[in-house]
Amino acid sequence: MKKFGLLVAGGIAAIVLLANLGPIVGLAITLIVMYYSVKGFIKTDSTFKKVIWALIGLAAFSATVSNFPAIIGLAALYILYVIYKNWKKEESIIEETSNDPFTNFEREWSQLKN
Repeated sequence: MKKFGLLVAGGIAAIVLLANLGPIVGLAITLIVMYYSVKGFIKTDSTFKKVIWALIGLAAFSATVSNFPAIIGLAALYILYVIYKNWKKEESIIEETSNDPFTNFEREWSQLKN
C-alpha cells in the first residue's frame, strides 16, 4: 500500500514537473542573463555602460519574477527525488528482512559485535 501511495505521489509530481518545464527553462535563461549583467555592471567603468547593464539586469529580474511557476516545478522535482530515495530505502528494508538463515545470522552477529 505504501508503494502505491509513493507511485501516485510520484506520478502527480512528474505531471507538475512536466507542466512547469517551460518556466523552469525560462527561469534558468533569465538567471544567466541577470548573472552576466551584474558581472558586466561590476567590470565596467563607464557610466553609460553601467546604466545599460543595470537596465538589462532589471529586465532580466522582472522576467525572473514572472517565471514564478518554475519554483513549483522545482518543488515537484525535489518531491520526485524524495520519493525515489524512499522507494530505494523500502527495497533495502525488504532485503534485510529475508528469511535466509545465513543473512539473519550475519545481521545478529554484527549486532552482537557492537
